[in-house]
Amino acid sequence: MIQRFLVAAALLVPAFASAAMPSICGECRMEKYASCGGFLEGASVDSKGGLWVVDLLSGRVLEVGTNGQCTTRGNTGGQPNGAKFGPDGQLWIADKQLGLLRMDPQSGKITPIAQSYRNEKLRGLNDLAFDATGGVYFTEPYGSSALKPDGRLFYLPTGKDARLQVVADNLAFPNGIVVVPSRLKVYVGEYARKRITALPAVGSPDEFDVSHVFATTEGGVGPDGMLLMKDGTLLAANFDAGEIIGFDPIGHPIGSFKVPAGLRTTNLAIRDGWIYVTEGSSGEVWRVKLAQR
Repeated sequence: MIQRFLVAAALLVPAFASAAMPSICGECRMEKYASCGGFLEGASVDSKGGLWVVDLLSGRVLEVGTNGQCTTRGNTGGQPNGAKFGPDGQLWIADKQLGLLRMDPQSGKITPIAQSYRNEKLRGLNDLAFDATGGVYFTEPYGSSALKPDGRLFYLPTGKDARLQVVADNLAFPNGIVVVPSRLKVYVGEYARKRITALPAVGSPDEFDVSHVFATTEGGVGPDGMLLMKDGTLLAANFDAGEIIGFDPIGHPIGSFKVPAGLRTTNLAIRDGWIYVTEGSSGEVWRVKLAQR
Protein backbone atom coordinates (compact mmCIF):
# COMPACT_ATOMS: atom_id res chain seq x y z
CA MET A 1 0.00 0.00 0.00
CA ILE A 2 2.77 2.43 1.01
CA GLN A 3 4.75 1.53 -2.11
CA ARG A 4 1.75 2.24 -4.35
CA PHE A 5 1.28 5.62 -2.62
CA LEU A 6 4.93 6.58 -3.16
CA VAL A 7 4.77 5.67 -6.85
CA ALA A 8 1.62 7.73 -7.28
CA ALA A 9 3.22 10.71 -5.51
CA ALA A 10 6.33 10.47 -7.69
CA LEU A 11 4.14 10.59 -10.78
CA LEU A 12 2.20 13.61 -9.54
CA VAL A 13 5.19 15.87 -8.75
CA PRO A 14 6.65 16.26 -12.26
CA ALA A 15 3.16 16.59 -13.72
CA PHE A 16 2.43 19.57 -11.44
CA ALA A 17 5.81 21.16 -12.04
CA SER A 18 5.42 21.07 -15.83
CA ALA A 19 1.66 21.60 -16.07
CA ALA A 20 1.73 25.27 -17.04
CA MET A 21 5.35 26.26 -17.74
CA PRO A 22 5.36 24.80 -21.27
CA SER A 23 3.08 27.72 -22.15
CA ILE A 24 5.97 30.00 -21.14
CA CYS A 25 9.10 28.21 -22.32
CA GLY A 26 8.22 24.78 -23.67
CA GLU A 27 10.59 22.27 -22.09
CA CYS A 28 12.37 25.22 -20.44
CA ARG A 29 15.86 24.01 -21.32
CA MET A 30 18.30 26.69 -20.19
CA GLU A 31 21.66 27.42 -21.75
CA LYS A 32 24.57 29.46 -20.47
CA TYR A 33 24.86 32.73 -22.39
CA ALA A 34 27.67 34.67 -20.73
CA SER A 35 30.17 34.60 -17.86
CA CYS A 36 30.84 38.14 -16.67
CA GLY A 37 32.04 37.44 -13.13
CA GLY A 38 31.06 39.35 -10.04
CA PHE A 39 27.55 39.31 -8.57
CA LEU A 40 25.22 40.03 -11.46
CA GLU A 41 21.95 41.92 -11.11
CA GLY A 42 19.78 44.37 -13.04
CA ALA A 43 19.20 42.65 -16.40
CA SER A 44 17.79 45.30 -18.74
CA VAL A 45 17.32 45.78 -22.49
CA ASP A 46 17.95 49.07 -24.30
CA SER A 47 15.94 50.52 -27.20
CA LYS A 48 18.21 48.81 -29.76
CA GLY A 49 17.85 45.38 -28.15
CA GLY A 50 21.16 45.41 -26.28
CA LEU A 51 21.32 43.42 -23.04
CA TRP A 52 22.85 45.09 -19.99
CA VAL A 53 23.64 43.87 -16.47
CA VAL A 54 25.32 45.35 -13.38
CA ASP A 55 27.82 43.88 -10.94
CA LEU A 56 27.01 44.59 -7.29
CA LEU A 57 30.56 43.80 -6.15
CA SER A 58 32.66 45.95 -8.47
CA GLY A 59 30.26 48.71 -9.54
CA ARG A 60 30.59 47.74 -13.20
CA VAL A 61 27.84 48.36 -15.72
CA LEU A 62 28.16 45.78 -18.50
CA GLU A 63 26.75 45.31 -21.98
CA VAL A 64 26.47 41.65 -22.95
CA GLY A 65 26.99 41.18 -26.68
CA THR A 66 25.27 38.68 -28.94
CA ASN A 67 28.39 36.53 -28.69
CA GLY A 68 28.18 36.47 -24.89
CA GLN A 69 31.05 38.94 -24.53
CA CYS A 70 30.78 41.16 -21.43
CA THR A 71 31.98 44.73 -22.04
CA THR A 72 32.26 47.33 -19.28
CA ARG A 73 30.41 50.51 -20.29
CA GLY A 74 30.63 52.37 -17.00
CA ASN A 75 31.08 52.13 -13.26
CA THR A 76 28.90 53.69 -10.58
CA GLY A 77 31.69 53.73 -8.01
CA GLY A 78 29.27 52.07 -5.61
CA GLN A 79 27.18 48.91 -5.53
CA PRO A 80 24.59 48.81 -8.34
CA ASN A 81 21.73 46.52 -7.34
CA GLY A 82 19.11 47.05 -10.04
CA ALA A 83 18.87 48.81 -13.39
CA LYS A 84 16.26 49.72 -15.99
CA PHE A 85 16.33 51.76 -19.17
CA GLY A 86 14.01 54.72 -18.79
CA PRO A 87 11.84 56.50 -21.37
CA ASP A 88 14.73 58.94 -21.86
CA GLY A 89 16.98 56.15 -23.17
CA GLN A 90 19.25 56.45 -20.13
CA LEU A 91 20.08 53.55 -17.82
CA TRP A 92 18.63 54.26 -14.37
CA ILE A 93 20.38 52.44 -11.53
CA ALA A 94 19.37 51.63 -7.95
CA ASP A 95 22.70 51.67 -6.12
CA LYS A 96 23.05 50.28 -2.60
CA GLN A 97 25.62 52.90 -1.61
CA LEU A 98 24.88 55.90 -3.81
CA GLY A 99 21.09 56.03 -4.23
CA LEU A 100 19.23 56.54 -7.49
CA LEU A 101 21.54 57.20 -10.43
CA ARG A 102 21.27 57.71 -14.17
CA MET A 103 23.93 56.63 -16.66
CA ASP A 104 24.41 57.72 -20.26
CA PRO A 105 24.98 54.40 -22.09
CA GLN A 106 27.11 56.13 -24.73
CA SER A 107 29.55 58.01 -22.52
CA GLY A 108 29.19 56.10 -19.24
CA LYS A 109 28.62 59.40 -17.40
CA ILE A 110 26.85 58.91 -14.06
CA THR A 111 24.36 61.50 -12.78
CA PRO A 112 23.00 61.34 -9.21
CA ILE A 113 19.21 61.67 -9.07
CA ALA A 114 18.20 60.97 -5.45
CA GLN A 115 20.51 60.24 -2.55
CA SER A 116 18.46 61.39 0.44
CA TYR A 117 14.93 61.85 1.72
CA ARG A 118 14.11 64.66 4.15
CA ASN A 119 17.81 65.31 4.72
CA GLU A 120 18.54 61.69 5.60
CA LYS A 121 20.65 59.49 3.36
CA LEU A 122 18.75 56.68 1.69
CA ARG A 123 19.48 53.36 3.41
CA GLY A 124 20.40 51.38 0.29
CA LEU A 125 18.41 50.85 -2.89
CA ASN A 126 17.66 47.57 -4.63
CA ASP A 127 15.42 47.72 -7.72
CA LEU A 128 13.30 50.08 -9.79
CA ALA A 129 10.50 50.25 -12.35
CA PHE A 130 8.92 52.95 -14.53
CA ASP A 131 5.23 53.71 -14.97
CA ALA A 132 3.47 54.91 -18.12
CA THR A 133 4.08 58.58 -17.25
CA GLY A 134 7.83 58.11 -16.88
CA GLY A 135 7.73 58.25 -13.09
CA VAL A 136 10.01 55.80 -11.31
CA TYR A 137 9.38 53.53 -8.32
CA PHE A 138 12.33 52.15 -6.36
CA THR A 139 12.79 49.92 -3.33
CA GLU A 140 14.88 50.64 -0.22
CA PRO A 141 15.26 47.38 1.74
CA TYR A 142 18.47 47.58 3.73
CA GLY A 143 18.11 47.41 7.49
CA SER A 144 14.68 45.80 7.24
CA SER A 145 13.83 42.13 7.78
CA ALA A 146 10.97 39.76 8.61
CA LEU A 147 11.24 40.88 12.25
CA LYS A 148 11.79 44.55 11.38
CA PRO A 149 9.51 45.39 8.45
CA ASP A 150 10.48 49.01 7.86
CA GLY A 151 11.73 48.83 4.28
CA ARG A 152 10.35 51.52 1.98
CA LEU A 153 8.97 51.95 -1.52
CA PHE A 154 9.55 55.38 -3.09
CA TYR A 155 8.12 57.12 -6.14
CA LEU A 156 9.69 59.99 -8.09
CA PRO A 157 7.37 61.68 -10.63
CA THR A 158 8.64 63.34 -13.78
CA GLY A 159 9.49 67.04 -13.98
CA LYS A 160 12.30 69.14 -12.58
CA ASP A 161 10.25 70.19 -9.55
CA ALA A 162 9.22 66.61 -8.73
CA ARG A 163 9.55 65.58 -5.11
CA LEU A 164 10.36 62.14 -3.80
CA GLN A 165 7.45 60.49 -1.99
CA VAL A 166 7.06 57.38 0.15
CA VAL A 167 4.46 54.92 -1.17
CA ALA A 168 4.89 52.34 1.61
CA ASP A 169 7.16 52.20 4.65
CA ASN A 170 6.40 48.90 6.38
CA LEU A 171 7.83 46.34 3.98
CA ALA A 172 10.00 43.34 4.89
CA PHE A 173 13.08 43.80 2.68
CA PRO A 174 11.33 45.11 -0.47
CA ASN A 175 13.29 43.76 -3.41
CA GLY A 176 12.05 43.43 -7.01
CA ILE A 177 9.26 45.63 -8.35
CA VAL A 178 7.05 45.77 -11.44
CA VAL A 179 4.27 48.12 -12.53
CA VAL A 180 0.96 46.65 -13.74
CA PRO A 181 -0.33 49.38 -16.10
CA SER A 182 -3.70 47.78 -16.92
CA ARG A 183 -4.63 47.42 -13.24
CA LEU A 184 -2.95 50.52 -11.81
CA LYS A 185 -0.95 48.46 -9.33
CA VAL A 186 2.63 47.81 -8.40
CA TYR A 187 3.92 44.42 -7.28
CA VAL A 188 6.73 44.46 -4.72
CA GLY A 189 8.68 41.35 -3.76
CA GLU A 190 8.92 41.23 0.03
CA TYR A 191 12.00 39.08 0.06
CA ALA A 192 12.11 38.52 3.83
CA ARG A 193 8.48 37.34 4.01
CA LYS A 194 8.41 35.10 0.92
CA ARG A 195 5.61 37.06 -0.67
CA ILE A 196 4.72 39.43 -3.48
CA THR A 197 2.58 42.33 -2.28
CA ALA A 198 0.22 44.32 -4.53
CA LEU A 199 -0.07 48.04 -3.81
CA PRO A 200 -2.27 50.68 -5.47
CA ALA A 201 -0.19 52.71 -7.91
CA VAL A 202 0.33 56.40 -7.25
CA GLY A 203 -2.72 58.22 -8.60
CA SER A 204 -4.90 55.11 -8.82
CA PRO A 205 -8.58 56.19 -8.97
CA ASP A 206 -9.84 52.87 -7.55
CA GLU A 207 -11.05 53.86 -4.08
CA PHE A 208 -11.82 50.23 -3.22
CA ASP A 209 -8.34 48.96 -4.01
CA VAL A 210 -6.28 47.92 -0.97
CA SER A 211 -2.79 46.60 -0.47
CA HIS A 212 -2.82 42.81 -0.34
CA VAL A 213 -0.66 39.72 -0.72
CA PHE A 214 -0.75 38.81 -4.43
CA ALA A 215 1.30 35.60 -4.19
CA THR A 216 3.65 33.66 -1.93
CA THR A 217 6.83 31.72 -2.65
CA GLU A 218 8.34 28.49 -1.33
CA GLY A 219 11.97 27.47 -0.92
CA GLY A 220 14.99 29.75 -0.97
CA VAL A 221 14.84 33.11 0.77
CA GLY A 222 12.26 35.00 -1.28
CA PRO A 223 11.46 36.87 -4.49
CA ASP A 224 14.21 38.98 -6.05
CA GLY A 225 13.86 40.59 -9.50
CA MET A 226 10.54 40.26 -11.32
CA LEU A 227 9.21 40.49 -14.86
CA LEU A 228 5.65 41.09 -16.05
CA MET A 229 4.82 39.50 -19.40
CA LYS A 230 2.36 40.99 -21.90
CA ASP A 231 -0.38 38.51 -20.98
CA GLY A 232 -0.13 39.41 -17.29
CA THR A 233 1.98 36.40 -16.25
CA LEU A 234 4.43 37.38 -13.50
CA LEU A 235 7.86 35.75 -13.37
CA ALA A 236 10.10 36.13 -10.33
CA ALA A 237 13.65 35.08 -9.50
CA ASN A 238 13.49 32.97 -6.33
CA PHE A 239 16.78 33.80 -4.62
CA ASP A 240 18.71 30.90 -3.08
CA ALA A 241 16.33 28.44 -4.77
CA GLY A 242 18.02 28.67 -8.18
CA GLU A 243 14.76 29.05 -10.06
CA ILE A 244 12.30 31.28 -11.84
CA ILE A 245 8.74 30.95 -10.59
CA GLY A 246 5.57 31.95 -12.42
CA PHE A 247 2.12 33.25 -11.42
CA ASP A 248 -0.95 33.85 -13.55
CA PRO A 249 -2.59 37.34 -13.59
CA ILE A 250 -4.61 36.62 -10.44
CA GLY A 251 -1.75 35.14 -8.42
CA HIS A 252 -2.11 31.39 -8.93
CA PRO A 253 1.27 29.59 -9.16
CA ILE A 254 1.85 28.05 -12.58
CA GLY A 255 5.19 26.33 -12.03
CA SER A 256 8.91 27.02 -12.17
CA PHE A 257 12.10 26.24 -14.04
CA LYS A 258 15.60 25.80 -12.65
CA VAL A 259 18.88 27.44 -13.55
CA PRO A 260 21.32 24.53 -14.10
CA ALA A 261 24.10 26.00 -11.93
CA GLY A 262 23.88 28.25 -8.89
CA LEU A 263 21.07 29.04 -6.46
CA ARG A 264 21.27 32.83 -6.46
CA THR A 265 18.93 33.80 -9.27
CA THR A 266 18.63 37.59 -9.09
CA ASN A 267 16.99 39.16 -12.13
CA LEU A 268 15.53 38.56 -15.57
CA ALA A 269 14.68 40.30 -18.83
CA ILE A 270 13.14 39.40 -22.20
CA ARG A 271 14.90 40.00 -25.51
CA ASP A 272 14.17 38.63 -28.99
CA GLY A 273 12.09 35.69 -27.81
CA TRP A 274 14.40 34.66 -24.96
CA ILE A 275 14.26 35.08 -21.19
CA TYR A 276 17.67 36.07 -19.81
CA VAL A 277 18.43 35.30 -16.15
CA THR A 278 21.30 36.61 -14.01
CA GLU A 279 22.83 34.31 -11.39
CA GLY A 280 24.78 36.07 -8.65
CA SER A 281 27.10 33.47 -7.15
CA SER A 282 28.63 32.48 -10.49
CA GLY A 283 28.45 35.83 -12.26
CA GLU A 284 26.70 34.16 -15.20
CA VAL A 285 23.83 34.95 -17.54
CA TRP A 286 21.55 32.07 -18.57
CA ARG A 287 18.72 32.05 -21.07
CA VAL A 288 15.70 30.03 -22.08
CA LYS A 289 13.69 30.21 -25.29
CA LEU A 290 10.12 31.48 -25.01
CA ALA A 291 7.43 29.15 -26.34
CA GLN A 292 5.59 30.19 -29.50
CA ARG A 293 2.39 31.86 -28.32
